[in-house]
Amino acid sequence: MLDINTKQLKKNAFRITKERGKTAVRIRVPGGNMHVKFFSVIQEIAEKYGNGTVHITTRQGFEIPGIDMKNMPDINKMLQPIIDGLEINQEAPGCGYPASGTRNISACVGNAYCPYGNYNTGELAKKIEKAVFPHDRHVKIAVTGCPNDCIKARMQDFGIIGMTEPQYDPYRCVGCQACVKNCKKRATGALKFENFKVVRDHSKCIGCGECVIKCPTGAWTRSEEKYYKLVIMGRTGKKNPRIAQDFIKWADEESVIKIILNTYEYIEEYIDKEAYQGKEHIGYIVDRTGYQEFKKWALKDVNLGPKAEVAQTINW
Repeated sequence: MLDINTKQLKKNAFRITKERGKTAVRIRVPGGNMHVKFFSVIQEIAEKYGNGTVHITTRQGFEIPGIDMKNMPDINKMLQPIIDGLEINQEAPGCGYPASGTRNISACVGNAYCPYGNYNTGELAKKIEKAVFPHDRHVKIAVTGCPNDCIKARMQDFGIIGMTEPQYDPYRCVGCQACVKNCKKRATGALKFENFKVVRDHSKCIGCGECVIKCPTGAWTRSEEKYYKLVIMGRTGKKNPRIAQDFIKWADEESVIKIILNTYEYIEEYIDKEAYQGKEHIGYIVDRTGYQEFKKWALKDVNLGPKAEVAQTINW
């Protein structure tokens, strides 16, 4: 009979399954994008050690079931090319993943392919991965290129939504009002036509970039600066599922990453140590301590830009 340390097994990104003596390995893919050459590794593991199937998770990773627990060391060695290729932080080569608490950083395709994307989501997902992994705390982070939110960022502990501050060149504008009509129909009605030119209401603008896409003459362009809306404490689960609410609008990338790192310190301070395997959801901690206490920890030593707007209160 195998002597299995189930706590260590799960920390090593293996899963306890319903089949006695069997496990499933979870493979991280930060940003949900990887080279196809790694598919052959996943196939070999599934066919040689698993049951020949692969589950694609909602967090854009892979899970290979049907693995004998005795084969976990061999699996970890086989995973090394993927871990190296995706530049995932690791304590010792050949030993697999050093943690599984913080879930895979998921992302939509971003501006690499999508015309609506306001930034390169894959690059940001990898930056966040480098900053927070490995970590044992159960945190879910997703990045999406625009307010269309294809990645469902508002169902995460941290959702990072791309914004742009549209730049208007009145000399290129022909007054067709395509942007005005589109903003009213598809966004927030932040644009209006006055004296033969378009006027933008910053207080209504959500930075979606729809005006840029619709303008036939290039009068609207995206800003060189990248901005983000950080939404927080969305969750599914058994108790009080909810949509994440706006925490900061027009935030910069550096501040967003710092806020996430500060939140890990906040978790260590307030987490219920008796919670199941230290997996108390962050949202429950915020509910217990209050939003103002969370905000104090989250914004510690954060230098937000002049455009940033922080929510004074949040009621979920």
